Amino acid sequence: MGKERIETVVERLGNQVATTLNYELVDVEYRKEGPDWVLRCFIDRENGVGIEDCQRFSEALERVLDETDPIPGKYLLEVSSPGLERPLKKDEDFTRFAGKTIEVKLNKPINNRRTYCGELMGLVNDESERKVVLKIDDLNVLEIPRNQIAKANLVIEIFGGEGGKKR
Repeated sequence: MGKERIETVVERLGNQVATTLNYELVDVEYRKEGPDWVLRCFIDRENGVGIEDCQRFSEALERVLDETDPIPGKYLLEVSSPGLERPLKKDEDFTRFAGKTIEVKLNKPINNRRTYCGELMGLVNDESERKVVLKIDDLNVLEIPRNQIAKANLVIEIFGGEGGKKR
């Protein structure tokens, strides 16, 4: 079973566990780190997750993985929050987090740039293509084809003591 296949199977099983426990499975990673294979699951919910949530999900997922045994050999299971700068992976994320500041890294440049930061306006269907709409500033709005996004994540804005915003 290849790396992608394991992540796909764990994502399917993990989504079932997450739904049962009222969490969202944000992402699954399976990779070799040093001598060990590590399976990482990132969970979230509306008010965030704590250590108890991670433990609860980990124990439930562990039971399911032990029953189905989709991963050959030994591995370490880690469950955590996706963090404040959570990745946006699913189409629903680009709708849910509209109004938030995000950073987008592209597979190939648009206007000679591969990275953009701005206010997420949402996801639109333009003819046969889905596009992420990003407000770069008061004058510029960019429509980025969804399939050209290599990576996207929320950006935390810290409001400084002098009234300014800092990223």
